[in-house]
Amino acid sequence: MNLPLLPDDYAAWLTQLKGQISVARRRAALAVNKHLIRLYHRIGAEILARQSQHGWGAKVIEQLARDLHEAFPDIKGFSTSNLKYMRVFAETCPSLQFGQQAVDQLPWGHLITLLTQLDDDATRAWYAVQVPLQGWSRNVLQAQIRSQLHRRQGAALTNFHQRGLPEAAAAQAILKDPYTFDFLGLGEEASERDIEQALIRHIRHTLLELGQGFAFVGEQLRLEVGGDEFFLDLLFYHIPLKRYVVVELKAGDFEPAHVGQLKFYITAIDRQRRVPDDQPTIGLLLCRRQNRVVAEYALSDVDAPMGIAEYQLTKALPQPLDTVLPRIVDLEDALNAAALTDNKEEP
Repeated sequence: MNLPLLPDDYAAWLTQLKGQISVARRRAALAVNKHLIRLYHRIGAEILARQSQHGWGAKVIEQLARDLHEAFPDIKGFSTSNLKYMRVFAETCPSLQFGQQAVDQLPWGHLITLLTQLDDDATRAWYAVQVPLQGWSRNVLQAQIRSQLHRRQGAALTNFHQRGLPEAAAAQAILKDPYTFDFLGLGEEASERDIEQALIRHIRHTLLELGQGFAFVGEQLRLEVGGDEFFLDLLFYHIPLKRYVVVELKAGDFEPAHVGQLKFYITAIDRQRRVPDDQPTIGLLLCRRQNRVVAEYALSDVDAPMGIAEYQLTKALPQPLDTVLPRIVDLEDALNAAALTDNKEEP
């Protein structure tokens, strides 16, 4: 079959047309979501008012769910539980806003998560802003809430403002303290190299924990300086801030000497990789524990922009579970004992 001869500008026009269609589809989806969220809010407000004025109980909501399902069998949003969520939604968010964020820009599942997993308005408002900004799915939102991201974001100790770093506030905001690497499946005895390799194996989760805008450049990156070889642990590039981020991992506690090593790598990246359009490289030193006063002293006279933060490989169990659940070593001993017993019983 002979393909028709196409105009020279056809490919460019097709690309432009695809973009326009994609934008229109996104806008249509947002419009549908906006109308749906506002409908749910109205239904919730009416249920709330009737419960207050006429003493409606749970039985009425159950009957309403059955009647709406019968009238609209192809719509799944009118279950008893969903109607109750609508009531809570209208009660908790009467202005259709979480802080400065309009809630009709958020999917319903995300709103349920914000309503049921958070207790105060300020924290809900913080996450409500992050959802469209970061493009989080509902599962990611739930994970970020569990890890208390709102307490960790921007909490790393840095010298950005003291050094007059361009966009210091934005650079501060992309760093956390502590970082949670529990997805690596490593214990506290893990070495620096073990952690590095695991972070690369789970690069998608690593980038999610680092935050939006980070792109992975390399690990154990070779640098040649004055004829000598050096290898930095991890190198990232933050696309919105247009700057390299050097990450050094330490398996133990923070020591002031670590700062000098990180400063050397920052200088090397600035001189060998940074181009005129790039902003100054920043460094992030990750350690198991830090004495914050010692770290502040170590950063006070350093001219290279860097931050220091802790990381966690495992999450602490709630106190009752911590005392009840067996340790891994106990499980291994029990399994070994069972295996020996089985071997003895074999004929």
